[in-house]
Amino acid sequence: MEKFKSDSCRVSHNINLVFSKLSNPSGFKKLIEMNADKLPEEAKANMEKVKFNGNSIAISSPMGDIELGIDEKQTVEPTRVAFAALNSPVKFGLTIELAEVDENTTEEVAVLELDIPFFMSKMVAPQLKEGARKFGELLEKLPYDIL
Repeated sequence: MEKFKSDSCRVSHNINLVFSKLSNPSGFKKLIEMNADKLPEEAKANMEKVKFNGNSIAISSPMGDIELGIDEKQTVEPTRVAFAALNSPVKFGLTIELAEVDENTTEEVAVLELDIPFFMSKMVAPQLKEGARKFGELLEKLPYDIL
């Protein structure tokens, strides 16, 4: 499995609050709907490719539809939220590592894990690295207190 990590980022919220919000994908749907008019055009276009279904997230991609659900076995409260592919053309996972810096600050790192053939790795690695980086930036900007 290839791993692609985001940069580490810090958010000004308690680790328990961050964990509770990230481990509940249905909360994202409400937040996005409430703030759709504030999203940049690129984000609005990409959001059409994302569907939230209870405890899972479905993403349309050039490789086919990918559905991620909470991986209860890999999720560790309050330090790790793990998503595993429920439906994907390749084995895929997303983990969000959380670390308490202090009572009101949490450090986050997103890790994408994919099982991709070696010959394709060189072609898609730059896009996956960029995707992990952008996802990390998104985590940093989420308004956890209103999710």
